[in-house]
Amino acid sequence: MATKRDYYEVLGVDKNATPDELKKAYRKLALQYHPDRNPGDKDAEEKFKEAAEAYDVLSNPEKKARYDQFGHAGVDGAYGQGGMNMDDIFSQFGSIFGDLFGGGFRTGFTGFGGGGGAARRVLRGTNLRIKVKLTLEEIDRGCEKKIKVSKFVPCKTCGGSGARDGKMETCPHCHGSGVVTETKRTILGMMQTQSACPHCGGEGRIIKDKCHDCHGDGIVKSDEIITINIPAGVQDGMQLAMQGQGNAAPHNGIAGDLIVLIEEQEHDVFERQDANLYYNAFITFSEAALGASVEIPTLSGKVKIKIDPGTPSGRVVRLRGKGLPVVNGYGRGDLLVCLNVWVPKNLTKEEKKTLEDLQNHDNFKPNPTKQERGFFDKMKEMFN
Repeated sequence: MATKRDYYEVLGVDKNATPDELKKAYRKLALQYHPDRNPGDKDAEEKFKEAAEAYDVLSNPEKKARYDQFGHAGVDGAYGQGGMNMDDIFSQFGSIFGDLFGGGFRTGFTGFGGGGGAARRVLRGTNLRIKVKLTLEEIDRGCEKKIKVSKFVPCKTCGGSGARDGKMETCPHCHGSGVVTETKRTILGMMQTQSACPHCGGEGRIIKDKCHDCHGDGIVKSDEIITINIPAGVQDGMQLAMQGQGNAAPHNGIAGDLIVLIEEQEHDVFERQDANLYYNAFITFSEAALGASVEIPTLSGKVKIKIDPGTPSGRVVRLRGKGLPVVNGYGRGDLLVCLNVWVPKNLTKEEKKTLEDLQNHDNFKPNPTKQERGFFDKMKEMFN
């Protein structure tokens, strides 16, 4: 599968482009690659859909924020392998095409080969939102979740048409166009306006004999098991969009999307910051003074780290690549281990006597070097 181009590159704008600049750039590409101007040109059709997908993401503040942070991985769930389809494009951006082409090109999609003017209305189902709880282990490797969702689905009895016999008739009022034209005399002369046909709701078709199961809507409520593939490295609050997995639309229209909100469960051992993990390790005074090799847990199993003799409490050891994968697939974060010297709270008489004898030795009297005195500055840099 070909690698997707950067959306800003597709539209020819920078990351600070204003909404007006984005719209202007998209209109220019839509005019250049519109299917009605390039009949039969598959390359132009793909560029047309590519520009529409880029504009759909960058013109939406929520999608743009995810894209700026995670790249294509943050929004890829919203588009299939072929990107946006023509139904989506003309349904969502019909007003832009209407302004751009002045009615000389279609502003809705009824299939190629059609003429000019506005096309009939295509209904769109509503989006659904669900929350999925994930452990750090699931986030580390990515996972598959099967979720039961109650939603509207196409009626099996009528095939989603809403008609008892599965047949819909062309609306006699708009003759299938979905719009009606009204001519009015004004001080500027005769003016024509177009609006959705009130008899068919802009669909261009009407039902004579409604289906008894869906009452002519073409959709019914049902429970459905949906498989969700969660990519590795997702974060709490991130949203994934599954195109076409939301509520079905009446009369075989475009289904809505399923928005999956990620909720990360608190871990018993690790704390997370972006792709990095943090772990507090407690060592004995003798291990800190003499040096030792201790086991440290990671998400993929235990590893051993070496503690140098004379290690102070609070020293941070960085285990590179032992954190979480970056959500766009480029590398992994680190595991930062903070070494804390364990100080016992209750001592026996013999233990107290031993420590009292040791504290009189010069080696046990604090005498920090300049490097050790600047330790806290380094800690601030490490955690910022």
